[in-house]
Amino acid sequence: MPLPSTIADVAQLEELLSRPTPEVVAAMGRLQGDVIVLGVGGKIGPSLARMARRASDEAGVHRRVIGVARFSQSGMREQVEAWGVETIACELLDRDGLERLPEVPNVLYLAAMKFGSTGQEAKTWAMNVYLPGMVCQKYRRSRIVAYSTGNVYALTPPGRGGSVETDLPGPVGDYAMSCLGRERIFTHFSREYNIPVALLRLNYAHEMRYGVMVDLAQKVAAGQPIDLAMGHFNAIWQGDNNAMTLRAFDHVATPPFIVNLAGPQTLGVRRVAEELGRLLGKQVAFRGSEAEDALLSNGGKAFGLFGRPTVPEEQIMQWIADWQRRGGPTLNKPTHFETRDGRF
Repeated sequence: MPLPSTIADVAQLEELLSRPTPEVVAAMGRLQGDVIVLGVGGKIGPSLARMARRASDEAGVHRRVIGVARFSQSGMREQVEAWGVETIACELLDRDGLERLPEVPNVLYLAAMKFGSTGQEAKTWAMNVYLPGMVCQKYRRSRIVAYSTGNVYALTPPGRGGSVETDLPGPVGDYAMSCLGRERIFTHFSREYNIPVALLRLNYAHEMRYGVMVDLAQKVAAGQPIDLAMGHFNAIWQGDNNAMTLRAFDHVATPPFIVNLAGPQTLGVRRVAEELGRLLGKQVAFRGSEAEDALLSNGGKAFGLFGRPTVPEEQIMQWIADWQRRGGPTLNKPTHFETRDGRF
């Protein structure tokens, strides 16, 4: 199905983000058992759970897809349920609540804390390190696909093409260090209990309401100067990220399988902002200059396994500019991609 030239509204956006590819349908057809999504209430969870539901239905597989979150956002629970996803309200750090969750053979782990981690370092480590250990003990007989982040890598020169999975970690700041801690905990329990795990180092998922290009488009539209210090970034369409995430169940392993999820291009902040300015009819102001390195990931391993993303970065940029020009809603969650000191 060809990509639309414009995305009219949130309903069309949500349909597109959750539309499974034939390969996802085949993967969900092979997967045995129900699926539980821990942290379904975040940026990625709703469309990922819906894709799992749609792909399972298209594969003719009768399974429960269960979404777990606190559901503090008004209307979120009702929307997810309308898509055929069962819901359970739970504070995951509450051990009793976690233990009451159903035993499910396939776990998607999305729970994390990033924004607001500065000043709440203890809670950040509890969410990003302690909770994964609790989940591994609860779901020691399951397969687990868990999100990590490209923040576990050190900054690298743009010309290198981004960090690869075999590079040594170099996290900066409590958030990034706690995310490496999350990986270490999943690795420990994968070995201890023989849990098949996949760790997905994501950098950065994009849709109309969230992403580095959304941040840039909002600043360009408002006439705010663009900080060039973090001069380069990666972008991947969230629908492609969702598809790769579900297909990762084919690759879970002990010790964990690790893969970067990132778009194929190293994008320049200056170039993207100038193009957004052209699309929005706005002059663009900059401050500072590009540092010699940036937080960049190489998605080549994922492309070899899953194919290249179906939505190119240029199309994402055009959609976002059009959405911004028409006053479309956002999640009001800046990525803080420009942060170089690890303080989120």
